[in-house]
Amino acid sequence: MGIVETAAAVRDRLSKAPGLFKVPAPGVEMYVLRDFLSDKECAALIALIDKDREPSRLLAPTDDPEFRTSESCNLDTHHPAVKAVERKIAGLTGIDPDYGETIQGQRYAVGQQFKPHHDFFFTTEPYWPEQEKHGGQRTWTAMMFLNAVEEGGQTQFPDAQVRIAPRRGNLLVWNNLDTLGAPNMASRHQGLPVLAGVKYVITKWYRERPWTPGPGTDLY
Repeated sequence: MGIVETAAAVRDRLSKAPGLFKVPAPGVEMYVLRDFLSDKECAALIALIDKDREPSRLLAPTDDPEFRTSESCNLDTHHPAVKAVERKIAGLTGIDPDYGETIQGQRYAVGQQFKPHHDFFFTTEPYWPEQEKHGGQRTWTAMMFLNAVEEGGQTQFPDAQVRIAPRRGNLLVWNNLDTLGAPNMASRHQGLPVLAGVKYVITKWYRERPWTPGPGTDLY
């Protein structure tokens, strides 16, 4: 199936998921499912992030040292907690697991943030030829919040005028492409600075074709 056909299949599947809420986000296809992960699963995933976290990296360089200040790591694909999450996401979205990148864990301390960015790839950037070889364009993003944050740390979509507060176990999933399968500029989003507490999230990105790891494919 092509990008448009795959998106239609995911959309149809999500429309039938019990408890799933379609977020009224102008220009962006976005959904929330509460309590997607259990407290036990969240605690196990937080422990994995704390064990392996390191300063977050970027696919494309920037002159702004405050652009992405979190810590992150790729999660162990063989860990039982990670395997359980993979099964849950595949069961919900119906996307072939082979199309998914390794789940990335992120930790934001007070003051840390991720400024406005897109999850899709800009095909005019130097990184694109390598990304194109390893699965092509990013399509859907599945983000899971592992804890509630005392203050700040919301995921904001400024163009869609949506702000999602972290809540333990919640899933936020959105389509980075438009109805024609082209990069959707309105999917721009950011992790707002944490003002009190610590924020933990995990993110799963999907590609238009089966993903294979390669040089620079795990930086962002």
